[in-house]
Amino acid sequence: MSAKTIIERFHQGDTIRAYQLFGAHRHGDNCTFTVYAPGAAAVSVIGSFNDWDHTAHPMVMSENGIWEVTIPGVREWDSYKLHITDQSGRSFDKADPYAAYSETRPSSASKVVDLDRITWTDEKWMSSRTRNYDRPVSIYEVYAGGWQKDDKGNCTYDQLREKLIPYVIEHGFTHIELMPLNEHPFDGSWGYQVSGYYSLTSRYGNPEEFAAFVNACHEAGIGVIMDVVPVHFVKDDFGLREFDGTPLYEYPHKNDAESEWGTLNFDLGRDEVRSFLMSSVAFWLETYHIDGIRIDAVSNLIYWGGNRDRGVNGGSLEFVKRLNYHIHEAYPDVMMIAEDSSDFPHVTSDVDIGLGFDYKWDLGWMHDTLKYYETDPIYRYYDHNKLTFSMMYFYSERFILPFSHDENVHGKKTVIDRMWGTYEQKFAQVRNLYAYMFAHPGKKLNFMGNEIATFREFDEAKELDWFLLKYPVHDAFLRYFTDLNQIYLHHPCLSKYDYAGDRGFRWIDADNATQSIYSFFREDEKEILVCILNMTGASYEDFVLPAPAAGKYVEVLNSEKDIYGGCNMCNFKPLKTKEVKIALPPEPEEKAAEETAAGKTAKKKRAKKEKYRVEHQLTVRLAPFGAVWLVMEK
Repeated sequence: MSAKTIIERFHQGDTIRAYQLFGAHRHGDNCTFTVYAPGAAAVSVIGSFNDWDHTAHPMVMSENGIWEVTIPGVREWDSYKLHITDQSGRSFDKADPYAAYSETRPSSASKVVDLDRITWTDEKWMSSRTRNYDRPVSIYEVYAGGWQKDDKGNCTYDQLREKLIPYVIEHGFTHIELMPLNEHPFDGSWGYQVSGYYSLTSRYGNPEEFAAFVNACHEAGIGVIMDVVPVHFVKDDFGLREFDGTPLYEYPHKNDAESEWGTLNFDLGRDEVRSFLMSSVAFWLETYHIDGIRIDAVSNLIYWGGNRDRGVNGGSLEFVKRLNYHIHEAYPDVMMIAEDSSDFPHVTSDVDIGLGFDYKWDLGWMHDTLKYYETDPIYRYYDHNKLTFSMMYFYSERFILPFSHDENVHGKKTVIDRMWGTYEQKFAQVRNLYAYMFAHPGKKLNFMGNEIATFREFDEAKELDWFLLKYPVHDAFLRYFTDLNQIYLHHPCLSKYDYAGDRGFRWIDADNATQSIYSFFREDEKEILVCILNMTGASYEDFVLPAPAAGKYVEVLNSEKDIYGGCNMCNFKPLKTKEVKIALPPEPEEKAAEETAAGKTAKKKRAKKEKYRVEHQLTVRLAPFGAVWLVMEK
């Protein structure tokens, strides 16, 4: 795309290739710097190559607020900033908004980097990837700086390549979702308060090392999803705030600009801001072969300040639609995922009627589910609908079921610690919970540590509590989680028709509140998988339920198996269905006839040809708090 075309579409809010023009681009011995600063009176480039002298390399404004200069002798890894003088004569230094790399905090200068040196060997993966609507997706959400540290307390992209990838493969995950790797000044923001929208954080290594990690993921058959934050940005002086002396990136009015996180909201009604953010997403997809983008805080994109009472933010919604339209047009095999806590409709519908995302996190399911499992089983009778309600709305969007980092912080307790009961009962409950999660329609997401049942909340300064695996109950739970993932991967009926209505999911009994037992099945053309969940401490040697079809069912998962730390009350032999005749009640007109004298004769005749239906029943052993999966091949 020519520079002229990029500039035209940049000002129209309609380009995803702005990074090809703006930023620092080396060509031979020269480096061209380009920046958008329409409110500036003067701009110059200062850096390690000119002793930070703002008079050495002044930029020239070519047109429409775009400044440019070409400087000889700039080397890769040289540091630089933009020295800006505003219309009032005030001068200040800013990091390059389009820089692809930056100094490590607390330093804040941008760095010149040569991305052309990155090489790839993932052609097979890239040519076959899809948006995975009909495929199993089990996402492992990771904070890169806190999964596992070396002896010196460091984390690097190379370590993730060497250790995280084998771990993810061993335990059956399909994708790694990385919390934001954009450059950010404050570790405690976990990357969600961004200063560099194109800049890979230098905390863990350089672009070539990160690309090698992604390449290795792809060669191992693992997808990579990135968190992106287009709602707000940091207030730090070196960043985007009043970039050229004017509110160039943020809203001009304070009430709109100030966010709930102590940051500044992007003015998403401004076309140049739209191009900046859309291009930043495309940059990560193009430069690092990312397979999915998870957009943070979508409710704050839908409503002003995330507050329904303030109304819909039309400019922001237009940005979201443009983003999804252009990304899907350029990258039709990339997943666009909304982290949205609102009930705004059509989030995953095409942009002609909706917002254009591929998936939406089902935060309602998450809240209802955890609330149910926190409840004393004595009172679960009254909350029975909490686990049935999700299927009332599930097909309105394409949902992902998330137990993310947000469910492991801020005093909420970790997933296992939120379970009702004693230490032992919590493990029985959390095994049951995950059997329910993996059998429920929708793709799955779990934060690191969920798979080892960690009790300590997430702390960005610490690695996971790997010592827990020395305790048999935690080690057994990791084995259970691994088996769940593997069964999920090897039974397409659990994912093929996630979003196809009752073709892939049907209740067997959704209304057994008296015993707090749920039963449903998933199916495809080849098999049926029945899931039975016992939500109380009662046990059943002979629990009878209707079978979806006649045949022989084999137990493929029991949450109470001894190898998982359970009581081993399992169904060790195949279960054959039994045919039972169930008498049907008389039709209303027949019942009325029976109540008359003349109807006595009719009643006798009816008794001879009593109506009934044939039902195929299964008799199952159910342990206290046990979850059972039974499979029948068609």
